[in-house]
Amino acid sequence: MTEFGWPTEGISYGGDYNPEQWPRHVWDEDVALMREAGVNLVSVGIFSWALLEPREGEYDFGWLDDVIGLLHANGIAVDLGTPTAAPPAWFYATYPQARVVTRDGTALGPGSRGMVSPSSPEYRAASARIAGELARRYADHPAVVMWHIHNEYGAPVGEDFSPASVAAFREWLRARYGSLDGLNAAWGTAFWGQVYGEWEHVGAPAATASTPNPAQRLDFARFTDDQLRACFVNERDAIRQHAAQPVTTNFMAHQSYNTDLWRWAREVDVVSDDHYLWSPDEDGHVGLALSADLTRSVARGKPWILMEHSTSAVNWQGHNIAKRPGEMHRNALTHLGRGADGILFFQWRASRSGAEKFHSAMLPHAGTGSRVFREVVDLGAKLGRLSEVRGSRVRADVAVLYDWESLWAQDLEWRPSDELGFRERVRAYYERLWRDGVTVDFAHPEDDLSGYRLVVAPSSYLLTQAAGKNLADYVAQGGTLLVSCFAGVVDEHDAVHEGGFGAPLRTALGLTVEEFLPVRPQHDVAVDLDGATVPTAAWSEHLVLDGAEVRGTYRGGPADGMPAITRHAHGEGQGWYVSTRLDVAALAPVLAAVYADAGVEPSGLPEGVEVVVRHGDAHDYVVAVNHRDEPVTLAVPGTDLLTGTEADQQHEIGAGEVAVLRTTARPQGGGR
Repeated sequence: MTEFGWPTEGISYGGDYNPEQWPRHVWDEDVALMREAGVNLVSVGIFSWALLEPREGEYDFGWLDDVIGLLHANGIAVDLGTPTAAPPAWFYATYPQARVVTRDGTALGPGSRGMVSPSSPEYRAASARIAGELARRYADHPAVVMWHIHNEYGAPVGEDFSPASVAAFREWLRARYGSLDGLNAAWGTAFWGQVYGEWEHVGAPAATASTPNPAQRLDFARFTDDQLRACFVNERDAIRQHAAQPVTTNFMAHQSYNTDLWRWAREVDVVSDDHYLWSPDEDGHVGLALSADLTRSVARGKPWILMEHSTSAVNWQGHNIAKRPGEMHRNALTHLGRGADGILFFQWRASRSGAEKFHSAMLPHAGTGSRVFREVVDLGAKLGRLSEVRGSRVRADVAVLYDWESLWAQDLEWRPSDELGFRERVRAYYERLWRDGVTVDFAHPEDDLSGYRLVVAPSSYLLTQAAGKNLADYVAQGGTLLVSCFAGVVDEHDAVHEGGFGAPLRTALGLTVEEFLPVRPQHDVAVDLDGATVPTAAWSEHLVLDGAEVRGTYRGGPADGMPAITRHAHGEGQGWYVSTRLDVAALAPVLAAVYADAGVEPSGLPEGVEVVVRHGDAHDYVVAVNHRDEPVTLAVPGTDLLTGTEADQQHEIGAGEVAVLRTTARPQGGGR
């Protein structure tokens, strides 16, 4: 990522703006209300290809000139979008071969959002052309401070099985493996007689009589990620021929599947993320914190932008739950506390027509007298008081490993148990850390981990030999490593490691896994841990120890009496292994013992209070979010930037409220 100045003065605040949906006189009302709300940045043009290029090669920028000029005259900066997530009807009619084809062979048509085939040369050419024309026209416009390419790559279009994609996949495989012998070896095609003798016979893993080759599926996921990213780079480079402003595209962090954000973050100038609460999750604020920490981590600690979230309900879930008073305020400032220097929404004005007319907005259908709009204005005023926080950084002593390739591999078919998912384990371990008040970064298994006291690996099913050595070296040099079950099972080709399950972790953990022992749902299994009994579910393993000591033992189930939790001294550090699926509560005594090894101190804060510290050059900023229904007191001296309140010893934070405290001290617990 190239270094750029931040696109706005102070914290960026605003959202997607789609004026093309409204008559011209509404635009004047919009900008006046934006000024009232404190909006200083809006994203424009993201779904407007059909208006900007009504016929191929014919452009109409007049309306966009007016919009950008009006925003600039009112002091509102523009994040200018390329509209390539919604190709116009003429493109589908002219290039029907560019349509996405699903795994079962269905060709997808127009009438929705979502790109055409990422491998289509016609799409690549057309998208570069419109991006280049926009950059040529607006490169020097003083309102345009950033470029927003496409929208949410990988959603809803990810994998594509069209002829263009199959042909591109073959070329991708040739480049990766060099020969059919290399491909056959990597995919293990001797199994089920799948050996390939001609490149023309190699296809995408479309619908088959049984489950497709998992190594082929994994490579197709990598290929899909590469093709989507190539589309981004194609547009970015077209813009770069004319414009010098920073370029971004909106990620989806923990909600992303088709994109490996460790790789994507290298290609953008500013990392940005979209996050929406998942209605079935009654503790959605924990998932929100996870997503924010993951976004900050792929940004390598640099400030980032929350490009989209909702003021209240979304429209695309089974039950679209409205946010309660104060919840939007907590959501926004939690993102800020975890490193975001921009807080934006989808969208500014609620749409009257189309598929998202029931999606909440900054200016809802109920108008300016609504609770939501009052909260939007209040949030804008609060963010205006937080300008000095911009540029400060979050630091963490704990890292949680996260690898999209392991996600792709683990969540394929025919695994030992359907109850052991990548994201479920990440959430469980993260939530335990969150409830203990421990701030975390996320990291790739091959990253430099030497700066962390504790590294947690919740879902490391796929682990390379290089990653295994990296973790062993980390422990040997004094680190504490905690690994969850079903780890180090396969290599980068989804082949079981030579030496058996867990082979790359043998040095760090002092054990191997002889056999997986899933547990029937109706069976009760527990683990005896340091004199306490904690319940477990779904999963157990037969461990063979090679130096590790037993810290927990199975009670009941197929592994009754066998080791369940182990600790291994390796070099100057310790490697812990949890061979079963513990829920958030059951993880508490395990993490307590691990913290003691690592020298990590839980915050001691009351349940439902989260605190993150952003570190600046002159001051620290303690962002404290109270999710409780009663006030809480924090022993933190300093000034609350939101209220102006100063205190020498402690601050009271009201029920459901947030404080941003300028201080040089770390917070201590003291709730009531």
